[in-house]
Amino acid sequence: MLDRAKVYIASVCAAGFFAAGSAILLNWQSSDVPHFLTILVLAIASSGLRVKLPSIPGTLSAVFVFQFLAIISMTESETLAIAWAAALAQYLWQARKRTTLEQAAFNVSVVSLSAQSAYFIYHQLGPMFGEWMMLAGLLIGALAAFLVNTFSVATVIALIEGEKPLDVWRKNYLFSFPYYLAGSALAGLLSVASQTFGWHTSLLILPVMYLFYRSFTTYTGRLEDAKNHAEEVSALHLRTIESLALAIEAKDDTTHAHLRRVQIYALALGEELGLKGTELDALRAAAILHDIGKLAVPEHIICKPGKLTHEEFEKMKIHPVVGAEILEHVHFPYPVAPIVAAHHEKWNGTGYPYGLAGENIPIGARILAAVDCLDALASDRQYRKALPIDEAMKVVVADSGKSFEPRIVEILQRRYQELEKKANAACVDLVKLSTNLKIERGDAPAAGFESSAPPPAGSGGLSFLQSIAEARAEVQELFALSGELGKSLSLVETLSLVSSRLNPLIPHQAMVLWVRRGTNLEAYYAQGANAALFRELKIPLGEGLAGWVAQNTKPIMNGNPAVEPGYLNNPAKFTTLGAALAVPLNGIGDFSGVIAFYAAERDFFQKDHLRILQGISSKLAASIENALAHATATDTVRVDALTGLPNLPSLLERFDAELSRAKRSGGKLAVLICDIDGLRNWTTQHGVAAANSTIERFASRLRGMFREYDLVARVGGDEFAIVVPDIGAEDLQPRLREIQILAMEAGRETCSDDHFSVTIGEAHYPADGDSVETLLSKADRKLCQLKKARPAAAAAAEAPKVVPAAEPAVKRMPPNVATPAGVASSPVAAVGS
Repeated sequence: MLDRAKVYIASVCAAGFFAAGSAILLNWQSSDVPHFLTILVLAIASSGLRVKLPSIPGTLSAVFVFQFLAIISMTESETLAIAWAAALAQYLWQARKRTTLEQAAFNVSVVSLSAQSAYFIYHQLGPMFGEWMMLAGLLIGALAAFLVNTFSVATVIALIEGEKPLDVWRKNYLFSFPYYLAGSALAGLLSVASQTFGWHTSLLILPVMYLFYRSFTTYTGRLEDAKNHAEEVSALHLRTIESLALAIEAKDDTTHAHLRRVQIYALALGEELGLKGTELDALRAAAILHDIGKLAVPEHIICKPGKLTHEEFEKMKIHPVVGAEILEHVHFPYPVAPIVAAHHEKWNGTGYPYGLAGENIPIGARILAAVDCLDALASDRQYRKALPIDEAMKVVVADSGKSFEPRIVEILQRRYQELEKKANAACVDLVKLSTNLKIERGDAPAAGFESSAPPPAGSGGLSFLQSIAEARAEVQELFALSGELGKSLSLVETLSLVSSRLNPLIPHQAMVLWVRRGTNLEAYYAQGANAALFRELKIPLGEGLAGWVAQNTKPIMNGNPAVEPGYLNNPAKFTTLGAALAVPLNGIGDFSGVIAFYAAERDFFQKDHLRILQGISSKLAASIENALAHATATDTVRVDALTGLPNLPSLLERFDAELSRAKRSGGKLAVLICDIDGLRNWTTQHGVAAANSTIERFASRLRGMFREYDLVARVGGDEFAIVVPDIGAEDLQPRLREIQILAMEAGRETCSDDHFSVTIGEAHYPADGDSVETLLSKADRKLCQLKKARPAAAAAAEAPKVVPAAEPAVKRMPPNVATPAGVASSPVAAVGS
């Protein structure tokens, strides 16, 4: 396009320069030089009198009057000279913005061609009209000058911008034809005056034109100010729309993309239905603001990941009315509020809030109703997974003639795939509000924090008994449960009891205790259907069903379990459960979580089920908190403080379980006893802190080289025990060499000393025994044999161990410090050596 435009510009310049040059340089004629010079000066002086009309590109110049005056009363060469001089003054001397040489040459050439065309038309065709010569010549000449001048410029613009010349001309220059007619008429009056009173009267035209120019520019300036003010108001409305849309997003994070998508769909449908001007502007604003009334709906209702109750839906239904009331105060210059108020009306009259039907519903609201439904079905919501866009479209089509206007559904069905791609592309770079930002400053509000006391003990049970006094069997069952809660400090026993006792009152297929760990919920206990899937989930606070309950401390009845993060949009995981009953739990201390019951049937749970669970939630939270605290304390006692590995009591318990499993399955099992060589010398040489650091590093590497279900324990200051299921003696040998290498690397990395080593004794089931004591004794004896077989110097450094056989374990130094010099240690009791 640019190459074609350059060729066109060059052609116009060549033609204009040739026409002017041949007339001025080769055929110069002048009948009255003073008259010519006077008109020339007036034309140059008026070149700066240009008027800019509001909303119209380009300017109007007074030069044309003098050009036409020359056409009427002067020769062709004089006319072109005046046109050239005035054009050069206008584009080079009086230019309001910098003009390139190429632009100036093109504009001067166009002026020359238009002046020559008008001159030729006036003098060749004018005489054909006899006494009407001047009037007809002026009319036809003005038309010729107008067409040559405006169409030449429109053509070059069209070539540069890739548009049709006629469209550019019609849009930007057709308006100026009356100006050419007025200029030619004024030139005709001046010509008549000059013929009557002499050409000197033409000098009076310049001050008159200047006064007219000043008056007109003042008037157009006011029009321009009014236009700018209107544009500023319009821009303010657009900014208001965007700000209000962001306000909706701050309330409900799922709506921002939804609103943009609805706007794209709605505008496309509105244009195809013939909406224009204010109707289309109103639809554009309403599409992005139709949910503004949700600012008046409580957040826990908007974000609830489950079905609404009747009361909650009644509260939700106010949002179209509130939205319309909000927007009425904005005073949009187009009808936005009626569309927002009616966007939940249905074609058959069964919608809300007013029950409008058919064409009584505003056309914008009818469009929004169909588009809003389609995009909502095809988007993930807190209470369900998104439908594929094709299935969502089928749902909308099925409601054609009921909820939606058939004509709108037909267009939507024809174009939804095209519009879906357009909407997806438009939503890539949406700006997100900082709703999750944590503000570090500000310790407390000026008025201080509210002080609250814990509820009186037993108040939850009392209100529960009052509410179900007539249900005798239910009361007895709950009394029994309340009495048994707290008797056991085992979390598994406590929750198993809750599940079995409540099953007659709240039938369920699964129960899960979600416990808060940092910013996530984890399934601390899960039993029943899909228990394994629930245990894999980590749910961020505020997300999914359980996350919403934990964050808002409000219960949910008959929520959809499939919306939990991890299930949502993951075809590899699916739940067979259809309904959830979830209640928040908050202990006196730091404990918080959610107790959730699940049923296979959708909408299974009833209000009585929720009432029962809420009634025991405080006592249940206290029992669970105590059980969790006990479990934490127990785990602390059974874990070595320095290395974090299981200690001796934990080893004996788990070793017995692994041995029983091997006996049942007919499998193999190996046990290793690792003793650090010369730890007392190492401690003396490098210090207790360095020795502890070496032991800690060695323990970490030792745990890492074995499988997750292998047991690695620290059973003394310098001794470790390892139980390895399902492995034979031959397969174990590479592991023994790896342990030796790990020990040397731990010493080198902590103390730059390669002399940190271990001696390993091993025993195997069933070859070396079939009891824990026998296998440990066998491994310990082999360890002692290896120690004795070492050179005399090494044997002197390590005294042999003699362990009584009467006890399963002996008293030893605390395992969290290295064994001091001169003190021996023993891993486990040996039953005879």
